[in-house]
Amino acid sequence: MTPAAPPPMTPMMTAMMKTRPLDLSLDAEQDAARIWFESLRDRICAAFEAIEREAGSDAAFDYVAWDRQDPSGTPGGGGVRGVMKGRVFEKVGVNVSTVGGTFEGEFGKTIHGAGDDPRFVATGISLVAHMANPHVPAVHMNTRFLTTTKRWFGGGADLNPPLPVAGDTADFHAVLQAACDAHDPAHYPRFKAWADEYFYIPHRQVHRGVGGIFYDHLEGAFDANFAFTRAVGEAFLDVYPRIVRRRMHDAFTPEHLAEQRRWRGRYAEFNLVYDRGTLFGLKTGGNIDAILMSLPPVAEWD
Repeated sequence: MTPAAPPPMTPMMTAMMKTRPLDLSLDAEQDAARIWFESLRDRICAAFEAIEREAGSDAAFDYVAWDRQDPSGTPGGGGVRGVMKGRVFEKVGVNVSTVGGTFEGEFGKTIHGAGDDPRFVATGISLVAHMANPHVPAVHMNTRFLTTTKRWFGGGADLNPPLPVAGDTADFHAVLQAACDAHDPAHYPRFKAWADEYFYIPHRQVHRGVGGIFYDHLEGAFDANFAFTRAVGEAFLDVYPRIVRRRMHDAFTPEHLAEQRRWRGRYAEFNLVYDRGTLFGLKTGGNIDAILMSLPPVAEWD
C-alpha cells in the first residue's frame, strides 16, 4: 500500500517551524537584535518565494529548527535553517541563530573581547543564494550582534557573479553606499575596502566576486550601530531581488554553465579555507548543515 502523502504545511505550522524557543537569557539589546534578524529573514524569504511564483514555480523554503549544546553541557541556544531549491534559486539558504555559552580553549582568544572571559552570546542572520541561471549573480549577506566583554555588530553583503555585468555591480554598490552614507560618509570607502581585502582567495590570487561591504567590531553606541545594521539588511532586500528579476530570463549556453561551475569551485574553496563565519560556526558547535549551506549544489574543478 502506498503511504499517504503528509498533509500540507499550514501557515501556522510554518510559523512554528521558523520560531525557536530560547533557552538563553537575553538582555533588551540582544533580544531586539534577535527579533530584527528573524523579521528580516521572513521578509527576504517571502521576496524570494515571490520571484519563484513569477517564474511559474511553487518552490518554498523548508525550515528545520536545531538546538545547540554548549561545551559545558548546558543548553546553548539554537537556530532555524531555511533552504529553498527552485526554478530561479537553484539553492538558497537563509539561517537565523541565537547561541551562547563559553568558547572552548584557544579559540576564544581570537574573538574580540573574549580573551580573558570566554562567555558569549551571538545572534544573527546569514544568507547565501546560488542561482540556476549563470547570468544571475550569486550573493552572500549576513549581519550579527555579538556580546563578549564587549558588544559589537558585524556583517555586510557581497555580490558574486560567475559572469559579471557592470551595471549590476554598479547598482549593488550604489544601494550599499547610500545606506552607508546615511549613517557615516566614512563607512562606505572603509567597508568596501574591507570587503575587497576579506573576500580574496590568496592561493588563486583572485577576488571571490565583485565586492560589496564588510564590517566587524562596530561597537559603542548601540542604537546608531543597530540602525546601520538594519539599513544594510534593507539595502540588500531592495537591490538584490531587482537584479535577480533583471537577469533571470536571460538566455545562456552550456559554456556559460561551465563557467558558473568553475567559479563555484572557487567560491567553495574560499568558504572552506578562509571564511571566518564557517570557522566560528564549527568552533562553537553550530548546526553542520546550516554552516555548510553556503556551498553550491554543483561545482567543477578542471
